[in-house]
Amino acid sequence: MKAIVVTDQAAGTAGMKLAERPEPQAAINDVIVQIHASGFVPTELTWPSTWTDRRDRDRTPSIPGHELSGVVTALGYGTTGLSVGQRVFGLADWHRDGTLAEYVAIEARNLAPLPGDVDFTVGASLPISGLTAWQGLFEHGRLQAGQSVLAHGAAGAVGSMVTQLAREAGAYVIGTGRAADRQKALDFGAHQFVDLDNDVLEDIGGVDLVFDVIGGEIQKRSAGLIRAGGTLVTIVGPAEARPVDGLAVDFVVEADRAQLTEIVQRVRDGRLRTNIGDVSTLDDAIAAFNSTERRTGKTIISIRS
Repeated sequence: MKAIVVTDQAAGTAGMKLAERPEPQAAINDVIVQIHASGFVPTELTWPSTWTDRRDRDRTPSIPGHELSGVVTALGYGTTGLSVGQRVFGLADWHRDGTLAEYVAIEARNLAPLPGDVDFTVGASLPISGLTAWQGLFEHGRLQAGQSVLAHGAAGAVGSMVTQLAREAGAYVIGTGRAADRQKALDFGAHQFVDLDNDVLEDIGGVDLVFDVIGGEIQKRSAGLIRAGGTLVTIVGPAEARPVDGLAVDFVVEADRAQLTEIVQRVRDGRLRTNIGDVSTLDDAIAAFNSTERRTGKTIISIRS
């Protein structure tokens, strides 16, 4: 099968290569999925799990990518809950070969059914962005109606999901980003927008929850805005999670079938919009990931039309 592989961590996306790889075999509780579309997060090339297995052994050449949509083609021994021919989407294991390929072996529990009226491209755009927003807001942030949320990167793939889900839950959402992001953030449902280059962040006053995808100085300044009992939620890569420290909750997104089902249902009934930017083929994926243009949405790789 054709797949994108990486062998050199220092090279980043420039070190990606399109290669022929053996088709994966289904282990116990696995399914094989013929991938129709895949998502990719560039930061995963900095994650230890991309390069080593759970015992810290080198596993290169490895196939990156962890978001997928496609069709089940085979079941491993003991696999239940899914069937051959079923449309699915989900989040692949961090320590195994990923989804920038024509096929993937994946634990069945990491997948959810993809309804027939949801396009494969849309399905592949949901797992990391949607689950990150859901888990950060409701599991770790314990968001309640009437609270206020500061959503950094509100026009981005994760931030736009945070904005929409928080607003639907009855929160007041303050989005941030660059000046060019203002209208997009407002279109996704932010009540207010802060241009981090030209506005004073502290002018917004206190908030109940900060959802941070930026880090650094912005994160430190944001922490000072949190009201008593509030939370600062930040995202970290696999194997990089840090313990809870004061107001901050750092978390690694996890696959969850029930949450994926909730997310895709909101897409179906119009309560949640995806934030898809470029759509490229597997043959053109490397060029797409190495583009010098600023990404305005999530890049999706169409593996099979």
